[in-house]
Amino acid sequence: MNASPTRPAATFVAATSLTFLKPGLKNTLWPWVAYLARSGVTANQVTVTSLFGSVVVGGLLCVFAAESGLFAILPAWLAARMACATIDGTLAIEFGQKSRLGVILNEAGDIISEIALFMPLMFVSPFSATGISPLIALFVASELAGIVPTMAGGERRLEGPLGKVDRSIILSAIALAIAVPGRLPASASILVPVLSVGAMVTIGNRVRFAIHETATA
Repeated sequence: MNASPTRPAATFVAATSLTFLKPGLKNTLWPWVAYLARSGVTANQVTVTSLFGSVVVGGLLCVFAAESGLFAILPAWLAARMACATIDGTLAIEFGQKSRLGVILNEAGDIISEIALFMPLMFVSPFSATGISPLIALFVASELAGIVPTMAGGERRLEGPLGKVDRSIILSAIALAIAVPGRLPASASILVPVLSVGAMVTIGNRVRFAIHETATA
């Protein structure tokens, strides 16, 4: 049986947690979003607040990486950041606040936040700067692979398997593993190549979906 003519083959390898989590989170936060809109809060303000918080949390953990208990902050902030992403998106789309500046802030903010929040792992054994730096670069490349198609009039690509939400979930689990026992086992170093492969598959999926979109337009 041939693959559907409207979608690339093996679409299941591009699935992400966002598909399952976004609708429920949006419905849960809707009353708060409506209240913020009535109060004059803008999508761009939420985006900038999220970016500022990520830089502060990431910087704090880089400076005090030896204090393993502080990593418990990370899962809480990542949940808040996910809420902020839902709020600013809903304000932009549902409340007519979408703008070019908002798109730039959102995309640049996501990339900067990603860098800031993963950087503390460079200072946690068994990870190192030589392992985490290329991994962060791959995460940034995966976001750029999602953005580039929009420059040619295509859709923003969000395929996985290692999208923004998936990375946040994994980072939260790593942070809890650091905070609760106080240290990671040496075997945790395997996460770097595993996540690197996941990031490369994500880049490949976003590129092939973008090419397929162009070919069927």
